[in-house]
Amino acid sequence: MILEAINVSKKFKDKNALSEVTVSVAKGSAFGLLGPNGAGKTTLIRCATNITKLDSGQILLNGKEVSEKEIMKIGYLPEERGLYKDFGVEEQIVYLSRLKGLSKNVAKERCRFWLKKLDLLNAAKRKTGSLSKGMQQKIQFIVAVIHEPSLLILDEPFSGFDPINSEQIKNEIQELRSNGTTIIFSSHNMASVEELCSDIALLNDGKIILNGSITEIKRRFSDDSFVITYDNDSVSLSNSNLYSITEFKGNSVTVKKNSGVSTNQLIMELSKDFEITSFNKKESSLNEIFIKTIEATKQQVNLL
Repeated sequence: MILEAINVSKKFKDKNALSEVTVSVAKGSAFGLLGPNGAGKTTLIRCATNITKLDSGQILLNGKEVSEKEIMKIGYLPEERGLYKDFGVEEQIVYLSRLKGLSKNVAKERCRFWLKKLDLLNAAKRKTGSLSKGMQQKIQFIVAVIHEPSLLILDEPFSGFDPINSEQIKNEIQELRSNGTTIIFSSHNMASVEELCSDIALLNDGKIILNGSITEIKRRFSDDSFVITYDNDSVSLSNSNLYSITEFKGNSVTVKKNSGVSTNQLIMELSKDFEITSFNKKESSLNEIFIKTIEATKQQVNLL
């Protein structure tokens, strides 16, 4: 494991921001850290980067206590912008790169490389404060990756981006991962998490309430529903003793198989009425799972 949080707790005044949180991030993985506002995601990230001190527990990076030396192996893009508005773009990137241990020449070389890659060369001499939010976010991304960290932590990385720039940064994240960088990705954008991540942890009120691979979690939340498409526009279906209909949409229908009915029986029954062009098990989206889990947790709390 590249990062391990073991029974981590942190309290701010009377609020438990983290309560005995234990989570592991595998080397080379893309890990989604999810949760509603105030769940403890940013606090956990700040503890992992030594910005915030733990009250109790332990955080290990590559099996070692997180030290200043180990911190240099981490790239961190915070949700809040932390750039110097009166600095020029290139001047700022080079300065912050040198704080990460790069020589002046290497910092300049890599700065030009990334500015060109993210279509920012024309802004190299401009004051950072004069740029759009999206352009400033690109600069923060460059600062997070320029020292080639083994672990990259991204807190709401698509904030301020239009769809085109979001796609550009998404492609860069995927390329970094393919080259061996471990990614921790915190976002409210469930579609991006689902696309980029292999594993997730869901935090709520400072506690882990869901943890594991996305594939396994989706399997756990799936029911006996199937989406069937067909060619015939005049298909007319009603509930039967084998299934119930949950949705009609265009040339498709979603049905839920009744208990004790096999998939083969369902296909045979449906194919009596029309020719099936596709038959797929319906998966809950990560967004649906997120909402269901948070709501279930709220109900449990209300019962106590």
